[in-house]
Amino acid sequence: MKALIQRVSSASVSVAGECVGEIGAGLLVLLGVEREDTREIADRLLDRLLRYRVFADNEGRMNLSLADTGGGLLLVSQFTLVADTRKGLRPGFSGGASPQLGEALYDYMLEAAQRRHAPVAAGRFGADMQVSLVNDGPVTFLLEMS
Repeated sequence: MKALIQRVSSASVSVAGECVGEIGAGLLVLLGVEREDTREIADRLLDRLLRYRVFADNEGRMNLSLADTGGGLLLVSQFTLVADTRKGLRPGFSGGASPQLGEALYDYMLEAAQRRHAPVAAGRFGADMQVSLVNDGPVTFLLEMS
């Protein structure tokens, strides 16, 4: 499982011109699910997302987490994160989860996030989405779990 996290001042996701999720300051998380991923991996990744220290403390150091700040979490599925781009001129997706597994783990992670944190917003799995964001910093990290 891969999560591209971006510290944002604000972010939103729209489907067919309708805003389906938005947050103020917090984290935009683009989530890619791989074939071998499980609920246990999703739980570990969510714990890391909520506790990953990417927000500045009073001295300007990245010592605070989303759990510390109470910022928003916007979760958006993005299967292209799991593409194999090591060679050639076209990405390969054989390592990606099936649509059924991807949606099940995305939904599981979203429900778990909503139980553990607020506010939480989300995109729509499998939809053609438009994501808007103001990247704060910019601060972007790729978290990988297996």
